[in-house]
Amino acid sequence: MSKLPKQQGIQQQKSTIYRRSPHRDAFENRAYKITSINILCRRSNSLNIMELANSEKNDTNVTVDRYVSSLYNLTQEDSNWIVTSSFMIFTMQTGFGMLESGCVSLKNEVNIMMKNVVDIVLGGLTYWIFGFGFSFGLCKPNNPLIGIGGILVDPPIDDEYMGSICAAFLFQLSFATTSTTIVSGAMAERCNFKAYCLFSFLNTIVYCMPAGWVWGDHGFLNRMGVVDIAGSGPVHLVGGVSALACAIMLGPRIGRYDNGIDPLPLGCPVNAIMGLFVLWWGWLAFNSGSTYGVTGDRWQYAARAAVSTMIASMGGGLIGLGFSLTNPNGIDILSQINGVLGALVAVTGGCFLYRNWEAMIVGMVGGFITCITMPALDRIHIDDPVGAAATHGASGIWGVIAIGLFADNPYPLDTTSGRKGLFKGGGWYLLGVQSLSALCLSIWSFFSSIILLWIIDKIIPIRMAVYEEVLGADLVEHRIRHSKIGVSRAMSALRPFTMEEVLRNVPPVGMNPGHDSYITQHQKKKLANFSKSRKPQLPKKLVARNSQIRTIADSTITAEAKPQFAWID
Repeated sequence: MSKLPKQQGIQQQKSTIYRRSPHRDAFENRAYKITSINILCRRSNSLNIMELANSEKNDTNVTVDRYVSSLYNLTQEDSNWIVTSSFMIFTMQTGFGMLESGCVSLKNEVNIMMKNVVDIVLGGLTYWIFGFGFSFGLCKPNNPLIGIGGILVDPPIDDEYMGSICAAFLFQLSFATTSTTIVSGAMAERCNFKAYCLFSFLNTIVYCMPAGWVWGDHGFLNRMGVVDIAGSGPVHLVGGVSALACAIMLGPRIGRYDNGIDPLPLGCPVNAIMGLFVLWWGWLAFNSGSTYGVTGDRWQYAARAAVSTMIASMGGGLIGLGFSLTNPNGIDILSQINGVLGALVAVTGGCFLYRNWEAMIVGMVGGFITCITMPALDRIHIDDPVGAAATHGASGIWGVIAIGLFADNPYPLDTTSGRKGLFKGGGWYLLGVQSLSALCLSIWSFFSSIILLWIIDKIIPIRMAVYEEVLGADLVEHRIRHSKIGVSRAMSALRPFTMEEVLRNVPPVGMNPGHDSYITQHQKKKLANFSKSRKPQLPKKLVARNSQIRTIADSTITAEAKPQFAWID
C-alpha cells in the first residue's frame, strides 16, 4: 500500500463528513468516523473498497476521518444476511455442475464438474487480486470505464468495518464466479481442459469491467441511471453472450449435426433436474440477498424479491412445459429446465421492482425467449450443449430491458433514483438507458471473449484433438473410464416385447450419437482402404476347431501400432 497522497486534499487531522442517504427515514444526515486503512462505499447495488492511508514505517496507523456511504453502514443483522446469502449463492456452483454434467454424455461428466471447480479456484483468485478493484475501485485518477485501487482485499483486524468489508467481497465474489460458470456449459465436450483453466483465470476481466459500469460509483452506466438489482446484465447477460462467443469459436461437437438439429440425449436427466432444483434454491439468495441487508425497510424488499423470483419461475416453467408437451418426440426435459432458468434470469435485474403479476409476465417472456432461441441457434449450427447462450444471454437482455418497462421506485430505497418504467408513467428515459446498457454489455462480452479465446488458442489449443473428443475428456484428461451401460444386452434378454421396435431407434442414455456416427464413417473408410490394398488370395481349407483363426480386424491391429487408448461405449 502507498502513503496517503497529499494532492488528494485529505487532511490528517480529524474532520466530519456528512452525506444525505437514500434511506431517508433510517440514515438521514449521518456522519461516520473510521480509523483504518480501508474505505468501502456502496451505492444501491454495489460495493467499493479503496485505499486511503497506510501505516507509517514505525507501525503506527495514520488516523483519518473517511467518508463512508451511509448505505454501507451495516448492522450485524445486515452482515449476517449478506454472508448467509453468499453461502447459498455458492451452492449454485453445485447446481450448474449437476445441470451441465446431466446434459453432456457420460464420458465427459467428470470433466465438466472439474471445470466448475476451476471457476472458483482460478476465477476467484483473480477476482481477489484485481477483479474487485476493477469493478469498484475509486482511487485517483478516476475514469468511467475501470476502477482503480481496491486490489488484494485484506482489511486489518483493528478495522471496525472488517466484517463489512469481508461480507462485501464475499458477496461480489459469488457473483463473479457464477458468471464464469455460465460459460463452461457452452464449451462442454470439446474444450481442452488446460486451455479452459487459462480462460477461467482471465475471464474475470470480461466480467469485472461491465460490473463496474453498472454498479461501480465510477461507472458511466451507473451515472446515467441504469438499474440492475441482482445482475440480469452484469452476471447473466455477460455470461450468456460470452458463452455464445465461445460456442462459435470452438465450433460444433464432432457429428453434432450429421443427423439433423434435434437435441442430443441427456447423459443423466436426473442430474440435470437435480441441478435445476439446486439453482432454484440458490437463486432465492441471489435475488433476496441483493437488498444488501434486512434492517430498516430492506427486509420487506428482500421478502418481495423472493416472492417475485418464485412467481416468475412459475411463469417460465409454464412456458417450458408448453414447449415440452408439444414436442413430437416426447416431453423435452431441457426445454422444461431452461424455461424455468430463463425466467429466473429475466426477473433477476428487477426482482423487487415488480408487482407479482408483472413478475409473472417477465418470467413467461423470459421462458419463451429461451425456448425459441435454443433451436434457433441449432439451425445455424451454433452448438451449445446446455443452452447457456439462450438461457442467460437472450433472457438476460430481456431482463435488463424489462426494468425500463415495469419498474417501480421502491420508496424509501430509491433504487431507481425516482424513475419509473414506461408502463408506470415514467417516460422513455429509463427504458432508453436500460437498452443502452444491454447493448454495451453485449458488445463488450462478445468481442472480449472472442479476443481472449484467440489469445489463449495461440498458447494452448482450445479445441480437443479429434481422438480426444471421441474418446471423451474423462478418459483423456482425467484417466477415468466409464463402464458400459448395457442397454443392448437388456433389450436382447427381454426379447421379444412390444416396445422393441420403438426403442430400437432411441439412442442409449449417456451416448453421443454424433460421435458414434463419426466412428462408423471412420471404420468404413478404413475397411474400404483395406479392401483396396489387400491382395487376392486363394481360398483356404477349413482348419481344426481348436486352431487359431485370425480375422480381418486381428490382422489390422497387428499390422498397425496399437492406439494409446481403447475405444469405449
